[in-house]
Amino acid sequence: MEVAIVTVGDELLAGRTTNTNATWLCERFDERGVRVERVTTLPDRVADIARVVNEYRAEYDAVVVTGGVGPTHDDVTMDGVAAALGRPLEEHPEALRWLEEERGYAREDLTEGTAHLPKGARALHNEVGVAPGAALEGVYVLPGVPTEMRGMFETIADEFHGELIYREVVVADEPESALLDRLEALRSQFDVTVGSYPGDAVRISIQSENEAQTEAAAAWLSERTERRDD
Repeated sequence: MEVAIVTVGDELLAGRTTNTNATWLCERFDERGVRVERVTTLPDRVADIARVVNEYRAEYDAVVVTGGVGPTHDDVTMDGVAAALGRPLEEHPEALRWLEEERGYAREDLTEGTAHLPKGARALHNEVGVAPGAALEGVYVLPGVPTEMRGMFETIADEFHGELIYREVVVADEPESALLDRLEALRSQFDVTVGSYPGDAVRISIQSENEAQTEAAAAWLSERTERRDD
């Protein structure tokens, strides 16, 4: 399964807020064997959200959008997603009922637009905050507040699945340039993906969908590398 993540918020692009949602989602998807093919951050602008969501939903199995959910003037994500799907926004009876019965909000206490979702969407209830999320045609809209986003994602996590990826890391106490021939030989002998990440030492990540192949490749490289035990 391949997915794209879209995070929405002017504050993200201005550097005023760290984009922890994207990192957290990437980690959760990796644990489930789901490949994240795109992580894109957009401003609070309907046209941009609509264009990117429409493009990504045609290319990937799912699109997860976070941020800009709610009834305030700059919460335009639902508008953008509705435009991408060619659907109007309308009050969602189930979302409203849940807010009233499960969270104890009276209709008159809710800001106008709180329970408005794209027509035909499945409401994703917000156990931590107020504004609901939505799921429709492979597009999942989640809040931007990290605690709300994480809680809501856990309610839909089982809808994302793929081949588990097995990963081994070899830490080499050698310059990256000195390892190039061995890394090339590793790729030619084993059906694995290899990434090298220099720092105080070079961390070599070896991964594949075959656990035995991954372990064998790591053992092969370890025997031929000056290692640092980290």
